[in-house]
Amino acid sequence: MIDYAEGSGKQYHIGVGKGEVGKYVLLPGDPKRCKEIAKYFDDPKLIADSREFVTYTGFINGEKVSVTSTGIGGPSAAIAMEELVACGADTFIRVGTCGGMDLNVIGGDMVIASSAIRFEGTSKEYAPIEYPAVADFEIMTALKNAADKLGMRNHIGVVQSKDAFYGQHRPETLPNKDELLSKWEAWCKLGCKASEMEGAALFIVASYLKVRCGACFLAIANQEREKAGLENIQVHDTDEVIKVAIEAIKELIKNDKK
Repeated sequence: MIDYAEGSGKQYHIGVGKGEVGKYVLLPGDPKRCKEIAKYFDDPKLIADSREFVTYTGFINGEKVSVTSTGIGGPSAAIAMEELVACGADTFIRVGTCGGMDLNVIGGDMVIASSAIRFEGTSKEYAPIEYPAVADFEIMTALKNAADKLGMRNHIGVVQSKDAFYGQHRPETLPNKDELLSKWEAWCKLGCKASEMEGAALFIVASYLKVRCGACFLAIANQEREKAGLENIQVHDTDEVIKVAIEAIKELIKNDKK
């Protein structure tokens, strides 16, 4: 493969080199959220700021940990994971937002992904569509334990990963509306918890690279509750979900040391 970094020793897209990140990495989408997450590290340092990829590294309970933003969607998330693994990372928690689909998911709840519907394009370039996009069980368990410990209302289940935000929110305006609407209805009937944009790609790339990946999301709102005439509050502050992810990292560090 061509060395696009031209011998710099840094990964081409994220601008990080070997040894500059910990084995445990949190993956938000928003670059500005990285600084907020790094506040929970001991001795955090800005490592790189390249394109949509911002990276801080610090310590949790004496173990080196990092946070790297991925931007929106599967393509940039897959690039981040590939390059972080090349730098030494092997355990990832996606910390993001989602829109609820199951009527029981209310704005402000946390959704922990057990697996993801591959309604996006990135994962199809890594694995046949029949292969499932599944979260790591240890990470999923750590997230559930952390959410319960911190008293955050949570749900575990399947999420839908998509490429088009507006394909979800105004499908009736698009040329392929019949496909979008029928599949959405099917996923709702099957109990899908929420819709987001990176989980499937990350789970499949993690399977390919033989690393661990889990995901937790703040439900901002729920369009299905809106349609049903139910209360549909909006919550945008991700701090509680970040705290859950940090607590989960602590549990994973403790368990890995046993």
